[in-house]
Amino acid sequence: MNKINQQIISEVEAYVSEHFNKHADKEIFKYHSLDHTKYVVNAAKEVAAGEQFDEDETNALIVAAWFHDVGYFEAPKMHEMKGVEHAMNFLKKYELDEMQLKIINEAILKTSWPQVPSCKYSRAICDADLKHLSDPNYFDLVEALRIEVSHLRQKQFKKREFLSLNQIFFEHHGYFTQYAKDNWNEGKAINLTKIEEKVAKFQSKNESKVVDQLTKENDKLKRKLEKASGYSRGVESMFRLTARNQINLSSIADNKSNILITVNTIIISILVSTLVRKFDDSPELIIPTLTFLTFSLITIICSILSTRPQISHGKFTEDDIKSNKVNLLFFGNFFNMKLDEYEWAVEELMKNDNYLYSTMIKDQYLLGKVLAKKYRLLRLAYNIFMVGIIISVILFILSQMGI
Repeated sequence: MNKINQQIISEVEAYVSEHFNKHADKEIFKYHSLDHTKYVVNAAKEVAAGEQFDEDETNALIVAAWFHDVGYFEAPKMHEMKGVEHAMNFLKKYELDEMQLKIINEAILKTSWPQVPSCKYSRAICDADLKHLSDPNYFDLVEALRIEVSHLRQKQFKKREFLSLNQIFFEHHGYFTQYAKDNWNEGKAINLTKIEEKVAKFQSKNESKVVDQLTKENDKLKRKLEKASGYSRGVESMFRLTARNQINLSSIADNKSNILITVNTIIISILVSTLVRKFDDSPELIIPTLTFLTFSLITIICSILSTRPQISHGKFTEDDIKSNKVNLLFFGNFFNMKLDEYEWAVEELMKNDNYLYSTMIKDQYLLGKVLAKKYRLLRLAYNIFMVGIIISVILFILSQMGI
């Protein structure tokens, strides 16, 4: 049996390059291009050297890297299978060593997502395929991917939405080889920080839109979790990310409410101490002043309602736990229980994965509902404050004109 040599690798490169030039529409496949394949090939060489593969292993890995995306233009969702077909059909004329063919076959198949590599070769190519997560030019690459995915799915992904999805991807991705961990994790962490900063900036500009988006993401998560046979670290990271976003938004709403309460309290104090005592001498100030006071008072009430906490009776029964009805992640459901009763309930929760994840889903959903109510009241308070200022100023002007 023959082994892969540089001549065969050169012929593989020529075949794959010709295939890309024939079938890859450059207006659509801006990410999965020949340049991307060359990038992965170079990354595979780098990992192979770092992991101290021998020459035969390295050559097999390089061939797998050349073929790993060849089938993308025929079947994007199952392009790994197509890649294996192309590789086996092309390589059969060389009568290669069975071990090298097995390495190529398995390495290509294991690049599918989610990545579950089963040997050192598949771990190496999985890391090479995602080296770009640590690349200084990551945001140029991910923009090309956004455009490509928008074309293929016939859905226009906005930059903010796509960045959020990439943030989730980063959260549950991890390199497999020691070489990638040692050399690429730092760059990946830098890019993740930049993504978080960009997402936070988008969130500050679109606070009202984020509430609806989080609700949709929770719905998607729930559907995916129901279909999944198991739960990955990525799902848990997604829960943490969603909870953190909701807490940040809640903090923003509370700060805005406090600002409204403070400002309107000061306004009421000033009006009461200065204008009210002038009513006898200037009766024309009565209506404008009382109007402003009324709107300020209503604004304060709405702001207080948006920040006022609500809790339940704080008790549950053994039947509630056994039927998976209680959300033990929320203090309002257990603060009146005895410690031993609460410990027993939490132990039951930890024993049942379905109950645990169901509770996490409910917790995220209820947080979203509370957050939506908080923002509705806050929006109402701002609208009332704005209308009150406008009407009061108009009335003050009219009163001074004697109308």
